[in-house]
Amino acid sequence: MPRGDGRLSHDLDPQRPGPQDACGVFGVWAPGEEVANLTYFGLYALQHRGQEAAGIAVSDGTGVVVYKDLGLVAQVFDEPTLASLRGHVAVGHARYSTTGASTWENAQPTIRSTASGTTIALAHNGNLVNTAELQREAGERAVAGDGATNDTSLVTALLASRPDLSVEAAALEVLPQLRGAFSFVFMDESTLYAARDQHGVRPLVLGRLERGWVVASETAALDIVGASVVREVEPGELIAIDEDGLRSARFAAPEPKGCLFEYVYIARPDATIAGRNLHAARVQIGRQLAREHPVAADLVIPVPESGTPAAIGYAAESGITFGAGLMKNPYVGRTFIQPSQTLRQLGIRLKLNPLRENVRGKRLVVVDDSIVRGNTQRAIVRMLREAGALEVHVRISSPPVAWPCFYGIDFATRAELLANGLDNEGVRRSIGADTLGYVSLSGLIAATEQPKSRLCRACFDGDYPIELPADSLIGKHVLEGVGRRVAAETAEPHVTPFVAAQSGYDAFSSARVPRPDPEEPKNHIR
Repeated sequence: MPRGDGRLSHDLDPQRPGPQDACGVFGVWAPGEEVANLTYFGLYALQHRGQEAAGIAVSDGTGVVVYKDLGLVAQVFDEPTLASLRGHVAVGHARYSTTGASTWENAQPTIRSTASGTTIALAHNGNLVNTAELQREAGERAVAGDGATNDTSLVTALLASRPDLSVEAAALEVLPQLRGAFSFVFMDESTLYAARDQHGVRPLVLGRLERGWVVASETAALDIVGASVVREVEPGELIAIDEDGLRSARFAAPEPKGCLFEYVYIARPDATIAGRNLHAARVQIGRQLAREHPVAADLVIPVPESGTPAAIGYAAESGITFGAGLMKNPYVGRTFIQPSQTLRQLGIRLKLNPLRENVRGKRLVVVDDSIVRGNTQRAIVRMLREAGALEVHVRISSPPVAWPCFYGIDFATRAELLANGLDNEGVRRSIGADTLGYVSLSGLIAATEQPKSRLCRACFDGDYPIELPADSLIGKHVLEGVGRRVAAETAEPHVTPFVAAQSGYDAFSSARVPRPDPEEPKNHIR
């Protein structure tokens, strides 16, 4: 069966993608409910956060089963598969890779068994910055590798390496060692767990079902399964849910630094973060953008879909008519057929096409969420001029993105970021716009209704709230690059480092399990 190529739907130029989303996580504890189906629909609501792989782990109290594969949620799961996943507790994941390559081995949930027989399945949204340090600990604990090269698998292995402790106690020991951004949902045979780093960089919310509990990356996923919002999982909090109810513990003092880019682009506009509806916030950003960068024009158009709320706000504040100027094909970014060189040269036309009758002879204000490399905006400006636009004024609902993110969003490298090497006038000339205006950082922060001190703004101002390692052991492929170094540093020569293991044995079972054939679909049930 053909699989999706993993491109996110906003990749307008497949050869030069823009900012990539964080992952989506979902967990449910609900005896008597079809938890696999609930998880499927929850992940469907979170599909925008990651489109490379999807997976669900389920337990009926006697064992944990995981099913995962590369592709979209609807490609990975069908009714017979979901029907086979029976139980009362489940966790699910929709992946975009921020640590580790986009391979089946790195799909989530990850799964491990302890020496005492307890099985742990874990899904992660975010990115750790001390991964290499944790890998050394895994080597010292003689943790066998499982073929994965992501921080999620490493955390799961560290939790499972403490068989003398309960999963809850092991989590309270491991979680304080983690540095970076993480929103975890994980489970054993009977209990659902959720944890959020002490800075709360990535969102995580708790919901209530009539017969259970739900944890998800965004409130929209609670809505789709009929759960009511209870509250956010607090920074530095571990939640456990089982037949005895819900209990909470603190593993770190909270120092909130929620991701500001969630407000700009990542989360769905119908989501709520820190009590603020994101559609309302984005409309307000557009209003602020109009106040800061007014221009005489005939029509305000969004770059669909992420630019729409801000364009609505810009039009309302400026009094300029709001309208459609670009039509989006929602399927191109999910095709598994590679375009020919001729079509590739058309670039953005595979994804967007102008409404010529609407834009011809008009002075346009084009509202988008961000500029990363500038390729998308450059192509849009050129396309609109070819369609007959008299003027093209670009307005951006975020400040210039000049710094990379190490906390769960895969931006371009700093050298590739257009705003890193050019001032605003240089960027304007580069994309070919008549004028260019970014919302100010203070204006963006005001629209969130959060204090500046509670927000991570690193991609805009370079102020990283979580200390980065000084030895450059950081980045998407850190575990793929330092495995040999860790192996050389391992004290015991017979110990198998976490990444270097090549065993054909399953990492958490004494039974021999063949590795998937790379030529076959890699659905995997345990």
